[in-house]
Amino acid sequence: MSRSIAYTSSPLLASRTPVWRSKFIVAAIALGFGALAARAAYIQVIANDFFQKQGEVRFVRTLELPANRGRILDRNGLILASSVPAPSIWAIPEDIERDPAQLQQLAKLLDMPLAELSKRLENEDKTFVWLKRQVDDSVAQEIMALKIKGVYQRKEYRRQYPEGEAAAHVVGFTNVEDIGQEGIELAFNKELAGHNGSRRVIKDRMGRVVEDVGEQIAPVDGPDLQLSVDSKVQFFAYQKLRDAVQLYQAKAGSVVVLDVVTGEVLALANYPSYSPMRRQNLSGAQLRNRALTDTFEPGSVMKPFTIGLGLETGRVTPQTLIDTGAGKFTITGSTISDSHPNGVLTVEGVIQKSSNIGAAKIAMQMQPREMWELFSQAGFGQKPQISFPGAVSGKLRPYKTWRPIEQATMSYGYGLSASLFQMARSYTVFSNDGQIIPLTMLKSSEPALGVQVLSARTAGQVRKMLQMAAGPGGTGQKAQTIGYSVGGKSGTAYKQVGKSYGSAGNRKYRGWFVGLAPIEKPRVIVAVMIDEPSAGQYYGGAVAAPVFSEVVQQTLRMMGVAPDVAVKPQIVAQAVEESF
Repeated sequence: MSRSIAYTSSPLLASRTPVWRSKFIVAAIALGFGALAARAAYIQVIANDFFQKQGEVRFVRTLELPANRGRILDRNGLILASSVPAPSIWAIPEDIERDPAQLQQLAKLLDMPLAELSKRLENEDKTFVWLKRQVDDSVAQEIMALKIKGVYQRKEYRRQYPEGEAAAHVVGFTNVEDIGQEGIELAFNKELAGHNGSRRVIKDRMGRVVEDVGEQIAPVDGPDLQLSVDSKVQFFAYQKLRDAVQLYQAKAGSVVVLDVVTGEVLALANYPSYSPMRRQNLSGAQLRNRALTDTFEPGSVMKPFTIGLGLETGRVTPQTLIDTGAGKFTITGSTISDSHPNGVLTVEGVIQKSSNIGAAKIAMQMQPREMWELFSQAGFGQKPQISFPGAVSGKLRPYKTWRPIEQATMSYGYGLSASLFQMARSYTVFSNDGQIIPLTMLKSSEPALGVQVLSARTAGQVRKMLQMAAGPGGTGQKAQTIGYSVGGKSGTAYKQVGKSYGSAGNRKYRGWFVGLAPIEKPRVIVAVMIDEPSAGQYYGGAVAAPVFSEVVQQTLRMMGVAPDVAVKPQIVAQAVEESF
């Protein structure tokens, strides 16, 4: 039974509601809607910058579109360095599904301990973290096949170096960010890098791209760079250098090969070396480009400059007689020695027999300023002007500080220092009719423009002496090459240990050989250095000259230079020992 309500009997219900109250309620509601509409208009139209920015922070991302780094090519177009796609794995820690079994599989594929992976993912406030950069495609596919929520991949590029250890010190390498760290990769980093593009997108919280925002900027790939280096000459030079260092149980070695017409560097090899693709646990000794960074007293390879100055100034002729006595010569209380008594020698004989005394006696006829000027013009004491990192200037003290004994020792390569690269370039004076030429690591087809240091006549006379030094009766007979005439100078220098050269039974040496071929119309210069040979041989003519011989022969053949010697040269088993 329903109970009726007597409205008329209730004073509250029976009273009449004032009209203003209903109007007030309606007005309040309308005012509220008006305020909301005004606020919405303010947020969306008038002052939407803050809220737009907050939305973009949460959902809009700028994706970098990486540019492909330019290739490095040898002079014949063979690849020395190139970039290949290599996916990188990243994650959003707050989205990761913490399935122990999946994380264990992921750690295994990333080749890292599970504890390290967990540490990278432990901060769930992060919206981005790299798990591993530049993995193999197959690994990336296996990781994506796990379908772990919050784990993604990104396209990047990784450098490959087909020539490996042989060209490592020339090409160098990049880091994981594709920035050059050594060699040509560092020297020409800006040119090779190109320009990355970009793409602005809206992503949902799952990391999926919803739509593009704004204009996409396409990446600009870096241009290719063609070097002067011949990869075949480089590999052969490295191989022969490595064999010599191992044979003579040496500490290290270097080879520089130059084209004396264009000034191009055809090869620059060092041993020990390293693989640019596997750089874990590398030492500074492996990374160091010794041909450019290491300086040492050059020893007897400086004698041709001393003789050249004597010839140029008219103080001596090739047939001038120099009395070297019984192999001992004293200057202001200090004694200079030859390894063997040579008696009276012609100036040609001083080079051929590598007489310290002969070189010193010729030098003492000159003013220190004259020697200093010639050495400076030949590039000693000056940093090589070449687009390559690490080149050093060596040491050549001002001539005003030279004492007589120092002037004498500088005539045969002590008291100054130079790199193998500087020595190789200095010999362009003799190969280019007295002109020293600039060198380049980039391919060039134009003859280099040089600076006159000696007359063409003097340069020709010194070339003949260098040919004698590398021939029968000379100190560099093992430099002889089948089919080609050669000339060059061997050198053996004591290594300074602390402030001395060590005791007689505990000395360390460097063996050098710098030469050119063919002798009448030189096309290449090859410089070889063997550091601390210790297998019973240490003279430059014994340990460095054979490497010179093999590299010269192979290089000239590859360059298509016609042989200029019809008969096999005489190669003696034991070269004449050179003086220091």
